[in-house]
Amino acid sequence: MSVLGPILALVVLVAIGAMMNSNFLGAANVTNVLARSAFIGIIAVGMTFVITAGGLDLSVGSMAAFIAGLMILVMNAALPSLGVGVPIILLGMLVAVVAGSLAGMLNGFLITTVGIEAFIVTLGTMGIYRSLVTWLADGGTLSLDFGLRTFYRPVYFEGILGISWPIIVFALVVLIGEVLMSRARFGRHCAAIGSSEAVAHYSNVDVNRTRLLTYAMLGLLVGIATIMYVPRLGSASASTGLLWELEAIAAVIIGGTVLKGGFGRVWGTVIGVLILSLIDNILNLTDLVSPYLNGAIQGVIIILAVILQREAKAKR
Repeated sequence: MSVLGPILALVVLVAIGAMMNSNFLGAANVTNVLARSAFIGIIAVGMTFVITAGGLDLSVGSMAAFIAGLMILVMNAALPSLGVGVPIILLGMLVAVVAGSLAGMLNGFLITTVGIEAFIVTLGTMGIYRSLVTWLADGGTLSLDFGLRTFYRPVYFEGILGISWPIIVFALVVLIGEVLMSRARFGRHCAAIGSSEAVAHYSNVDVNRTRLLTYAMLGLLVGIATIMYVPRLGSASASTGLLWELEAIAAVIIGGTVLKGGFGRVWGTVIGVLILSLIDNILNLTDLVSPYLNGAIQGVIIILAVILQREAKAKR
């Protein structure tokens, strides 16, 4: 896909939104769009590495739901001994990053060591994590203690100089991701594996280790995204993180990363995330289409992006 394609699409969307609603470019709406984009954006950065290395992960939305439920259970259980304060928040954050990393490593282990296809593994774990959070919630909703939720809310709603913490964390993840992808050996190894696993192996690239690390990184980033998400609502249920995997994959593909692997760009993924968020925001502000069709729109976008990638490759 052309480098300018996603950028032009983003500019056009901003222009359309500004023409259709006077509040579109207001500070409140822009901040809201960026903050809500942060969850998917953080996950999509990790997905960029997985897809660049020729992999795929369908479990990230269910994984986020499970991690959120686990965080809430642990924090509520520790409340009598730790009380409301920074230590219990740090405990919840530790649970999230450890659980996310382990979940990602499990996916990577089954794919690289056991030798099961990524699609099958992550399809299976998608169902497992979604069922586990449903079981933990007994079919309902897990809610953070009210005092804890009040204390934890600033992690989503506050920040520095008017920039909320989710936006700041997203920006840091993007910067680190871009350096790893474009300037570090790890990014080059991911691209080499995605282009040709056999050639990468003969070039002394540790294929299994690199692939395992991409899934572990993605799991870690799912945990970080969940840390930012939980204070927003203070709850978790079977519907938490629904279709997040679709949004993350769509953002990666729209941004120009090749679905079959071999080429990825983190900055393009950021543009893809913003495009999806702006489409959703424009539809909500104008009521042109039912919000229930957002998933269908994202699916169509993925298909169109892949078609454009294929046509661009054929012209080379």
